[in-house]
Amino acid sequence: MQILRDVRIGFVGLGRMGAPMCANLVRAGCRVGATDLRPDAPAGGARRFATTTELAAEADVLITMLPGPQEVVTAMGDALAVLPAGAVWIDMTSNDPAVVGPVRDRALARGVDVLEAPAGGGPPAAGAGTLQLFAGGDPEVFERCRPILEILGDPARIVRVGGHDAGYTAKLLVNLLWFGQAVATAEALLLGGRAGIDLGTLRTVLGDSAASSDFIRRDLDALYAGDYLETFGLDRCSEELAAVTALAHELDVPFALSDLVHHTYRRALARYGPVDGELLAVALLEEETGLRLR
Repeated sequence: MQILRDVRIGFVGLGRMGAPMCANLVRAGCRVGATDLRPDAPAGGARRFATTTELAAEADVLITMLPGPQEVVTAMGDALAVLPAGAVWIDMTSNDPAVVGPVRDRALARGVDVLEAPAGGGPPAAGAGTLQLFAGGDPEVFERCRPILEILGDPARIVRVGGHDAGYTAKLLVNLLWFGQAVATAEALLLGGRAGIDLGTLRTVLGDSAASSDFIRRDLDALYAGDYLETFGLDRCSEELAAVTALAHELDVPFALSDLVHHTYRRALARYGPVDGELLAVALLEEETGLRLR
C-alpha cells in the first residue's frame, strides 16, 4: 500500500458516481486531488484544484469519470497539454469509442499510458466500492493500475475485456441489453394488463419463468413504485444507444431489434426532454397505452 500512497491521483468529475469514488480513494489512503466544473461539488477529502489543467500537471494517474464523450474530449484537451509523460490516464466514463479514439491516440503519442475502465453498478455500488469495471487496454497497464481499480470496484468483477475500445464496447452492450429488457418487459406487462391480467400476478409469473431477468427481479419493483430511476439522464441513455447502434451499422451487424430500442428512447427524449430517468422510455409506453405499471 505504501507504493500506492506515493502515487499522485487526479480525479476529474465529482458527480453522482465520481464523488463517492473519489472519497473511496481518499479513505484508502491515496494522495488524491480532484476537480469539477461545479466548485461546490463534494471532493470527499481530496485536495481541490480549480482546473483540470492544474490537476493534470501534478498527476501520476489521472482518472476521468464524466457524464459523456464530449465532456471527456473537453477535459482531456486541457489535461493532455500538461499531463507528464509516463503518467496513466484511466477513463471510467461510459464512452463512445469513435469519439474518444483520437484523444487516446494523442495521449499515447505523448507517452501517456491509457486504460479505459467504464463502471457499472450505479451510485450505490460507487459508494460501496463494489463497481463492475470493464477494462480495455494494454495488459501491463491494466495490472499496474489494478490496485487503484480494486479500491473502486469489486475485485471479482474487474475484467480486462481486451485491448483499447473493448471495455467501452462491453459497457455499451451491457447498457443496450438493459435498456432492451426494460422496453420489452414494459411492453409485455402493458399487454398483459390490457388483456386483464393482474400486474402483481404477472410480475410473479414472469419472475419465476424462463423469461426472468435481473430487470424483472431487481428493477421492476422501482418501476411499480413509480420510480423511473432518476440517476442517469434520458439524453445520456439515447447517446449511448446511438453510439452502439452506429458501431453495429459500421461493422455491418444486423441490429433491427436494438434499433427499435434506440428509436423508443429517442421518442421518449423528444417527449420529455433531457431530464433524469433511465426508465422514461417505459413512461412513454405507459402514456401511449393509457395504463400505469403500478
